[in-house]
Amino acid sequence: MLLADGDGLVLTSRLSLETHPWLADHAIFGTVLLPGTAFVELTLHAGDRLGCGTLDDLTLQAPLVLPERGGVSLQVVVGAAEDGGRRPVTVHSAPAGDDSDTWTLHASGFVAPTMEQHNTPLTEWPPRQAEPVSVDGMYDAMTELGYGYGPVFQGLRGVWRRNQEVFAEVALPQEAWAEAGRFGIHPAL
Repeated sequence: MLLADGDGLVLTSRLSLETHPWLADHAIFGTVLLPGTAFVELTLHAGDRLGCGTLDDLTLQAPLVLPERGGVSLQVVVGAAEDGGRRPVTVHSAPAGDDSDTWTLHASGFVAPTMEQHNTPLTEWPPRQAEPVSVDGMYDAMTELGYGYGPVFQGLRGVWRRNQEVFAEVALPQEAWAEAGRFGIHPAL
């Protein structure tokens, strides 16, 4: 919905483990949390609708705990454009069906107009002169630390390092492919 003054946007949604069961694969100490990458996806989706397809800054303010039953209502608010076109963006949630107007701020930042990229494209994989980094046992080690990454969030296939650059190969499991087209980049990646 466009804001009344026409220079902003509010997107609303409802999120639950019933509608997005793959989110149950992202738990910390047994508590299912919306991954930080989902906040990136939400803010970029909203920004794209206003010609701001670049995430300029995003600060996570509070975790978003997903309840076992029921869900949460979401609001992504993109404000008026500043000089240069950059816009503030926030992500809030409230328990679904809660009429108390108790909203929690989860993320805030800025989206900006998409700029022309001047990156050097990768023409070979793995990149030339990049050294492989072992990822063997990484998910087992993460489990021991309290991070519960289920199959959808176990997509890291390989890592390489070249000086200060890190390159990763990440893939979704087959069962997540059907839903992948709904995202700019699937949050599990």
